[in-house]
This record gives sequence, structure tokens and C-alpha cells, in this order.
Amino acid sequence: MTDVIKIEKLTKSYGKKRGVSEVGLTVKEGEIYGFIGPNGAGKSTTIRSMLGFLNYEKGSISIFGKDSRKEHTEILKEVGYMPSEALFYPAMKVSEVIKFAADVRGMDCTKEAEMLCERLQLDTGKRIKELSLGNRKKVSIVCAMQHKPKLFVFDEPSSGLDPLMQNTFFSLIKEYVKEGTTCFLSTHVLSEVSRYCDRAAVMREGRLIKEDTVENLTESSIKNVKLYADGEHKEYMFDGNINELVKELAGKKIDNLYIEEPSLEDIFMHFYEGKEGK
Repeated sequence: MTDVIKIEKLTKSYGKKRGVSEVGLTVKEGEIYGFIGPNGAGKSTTIRSMLGFLNYEKGSISIFGKDSRKEHTEILKEVGYMPSEALFYPAMKVSEVIKFAADVRGMDCTKEAEMLCERLQLDTGKRIKELSLGNRKKVSIVCAMQHKPKLFVFDEPSSGLDPLMQNTFFSLIKEYVKEGTTCFLSTHVLSEVSRYCDRAAVMREGRLIKEDTVENLTESSIKNVKLYADGEHKEYMFDGNINELVKELAGKKIDNLYIEEPSLEDIFMHFYEGKEGK
């Protein structure tokens, strides 16, 4: 499979404020790729560097085999980007914003835009200032998708959408991907990653700490341990050989012991917080 995005040793600093350091990942053609991490982990900095919106100190980024610094204008022609907070002219009507986005690209996207607005139940006659957060998100989705790009780059796209619209949005992504589009999805909604993504990378404190298939990321040796022993109650996550846990517990006066499979949230919190096995 062809590499659509390739990032190597990306480093971007903001002085005392954390940026990203030594980030490296690869996104293959036709993937839905999850980019996961808590707020402030460096997800948006990575995305803005990818698209040529930020200058970075070290590393290299190629998209469609093109240099993101030298050829970002050409790259952006084939990208549908949805920032976490999209701003539009408040007095413009929805239909005017969508047409304006198409005109900037020199394209007639009328047919595709109409389909998207119908699926997303978006009222194109309203002005932006009259819209809720969820409906402004829908406008942003249409603007990102209507030109049928080769690559979607979405930064926290589902926040503000109700559950029905979230399902519709991801159904649209899957339909475009089936036709050959690749999707890079930044999110902290772990259920989205589990349900829709093929592979994912986990960011923590400006560094990429894990990249793998979603199946491998969620198949973990981590266990939730609830221990009532020696007059104390302890709850913790254990990551390692279960025999080591048995050795650890040997000699304790155990009243109750629960060893459970962790939830998806527990697994990723384990990555986020950098906990080691106990």
C-alpha cells in the first residue's frame, strides 16, 4: 500500500510551551487512521505542521510523496481539512459559505454539497450566526468533503454533533474511503477509534508513544486489580506477565481479589498517563 502521509522525527517547540518532539508515523492509502491523545498532547501542532500552517525546527513530512514545506499549496488541493474550531463569516448564509469554499478551489461542487447537506440535515438558508455549534460543525464537514479530496484531515470533528449525526458523519467517511479516500482522524473519543479506525497512534506530552493496529492497541496485557489484603484496599492497573502478579500477591492475607479486563478508556489512560506495570 502507498504511503499517503509520512512523518519522520517532527520537532516543533514554542519556547517554554510544549510542542512536539521526534514524532514519526505513516498513514497508508485507504486507511482510517486515528490520532489519539488528551488535550495538549500535540495533535493539532502535528496536523498544522503537516499541512504547512506551522514552521517546524526538525524532521520531514511528506504527503502524497510531496514535501509539506515546499509543496504545501499543491498538497492542499487534494486535502479536505476540518479544524477543531472552524470560523466563518457570521452574516453569510450557509449556502454562501459552502459555495465560497468551492469557488476558492475553482470547482463546482454543487451536486456533492447538496447530497452532504441532505444527509447531515443542514439548513442552507440560515445565516452562520443563527447556527448552533453542531450545525456549524456540519458546515465545516461539507466544506471539507464536497470537493471529494484524496485525503481527509479531521481535528476533533465529532464534538458538538449529536449521536445520530456522529453516525451519519462516520458513515460518510466510510463511503468516501471505499471510493479511495484516506482519512486522518484526530480525536480523544476512544469509542470512535475502536469502532472506525484501522490503525492509530497515541500521543502524550508532545511525543508519539505507540503506533499500531487498533486491534493490537486494544488487546492488552493490562489488568485491573482490586485487592483487599492485610487490612488494606488497593486498586491499580497491572501490565505484565500474570505469573509476576501471582508472585507479588504471595504471602499476603487476601480477603478479596478481583482481576478484570480493562475498559477501552482504561487502556488508553494507561498510555496517556505513562503508567508502568506494578
